[in-house]
Amino acid sequence: MSAGRYELTFPGGAGVDGDTVVVDRTESTGPGGHPVYSDATGIVRAEISDRGEVRMLASGGHQAPSQPVTARALPS
Repeated sequence: MSAGRYELTFPGGAGVDGDTVVVDRTESTGPGGHPVYSDATGIVRAEISDRGEVRMLASGGHQAPSQPVTARALPS
């Protein structure tokens, strides 16, 4: 069973802290058959497996989404 929400942490650059985004489960499934999670804006989208494997998904044209360093399940 997959969690209802995750906290994704993205790497920062040299001397810059990373970004953290909370994503909630949507009704969609990704190309790997796992649930798709999205932030409140719909810009950050990720397919997350029940083992915590993350695949970032583009939400619009010309995006090259980076992979998060960590995906931590949050209480629903």
